[in-house]
Amino acid sequence: MNGSRAACLTLIGGELALDFTNTESARGDPAHQEHLRSAQNVVAWARHAKIIGPADAEWLEDRVTADKTLAAAMLARALDLREAIYAIAAAIASGRPAPEARMERLAKEHAACAAFARLVPDAGRYVWSWPLREAAIEAMLGPIVLSALATLTQADLTRVKQCQGEKCGWLFLDTTKNKSRRWCEMDVCGNRAKQKRLGARLRGDA
Repeated sequence: MNGSRAACLTLIGGELALDFTNTESARGDPAHQEHLRSAQNVVAWARHAKIIGPADAEWLEDRVTADKTLAAAMLARALDLREAIYAIAAAIASGRPAPEARMERLAKEHAACAAFARLVPDAGRYVWSWPLREAAIEAMLGPIVLSALATLTQADLTRVKQCQGEKCGWLFLDTTKNKSRRWCEMDVCGNRAKQKRLGARLRGDA
């Protein structure tokens, strides 16, 4: 994975689309971390997020390894979609309107994925599905697009939050009763903030 943690990143977003944006952190900072560095990373994350199963992930990883054109297209579209969703959600989290250009990009990706989507029966209902071997990229991105659209059209958008941790920026859906969640993970960014405040107080006392 070339140092990528795509296959083991903590899924704290509360929505698949928000978890997808969290494959990058500390944007614009020297501590920046990018975990989607290749199509193989995209496949690994999709398996981790249960978009595809182990057997399909193994098949697709072999295919993108053999097909450089497919690999390049998958990575480019994945990153483009991720940045569109990130820009939209980050704007909403800060109380600003979602950027129109990014909303258009999301709509275009939805149209591209919908062209290959099928409704299939599943446990007494119908769900959207994509034929992986016919539309590998759409099978990866389609569920993420649906998650983003469901969040925008059905969720309480005042619950879309961005971690206040230094050098983080991860996005999540705050499901607490009083909308008080501030951190991606209290054990990570929350504790770092507490330690920083404690250190500042100790230095002040000294």
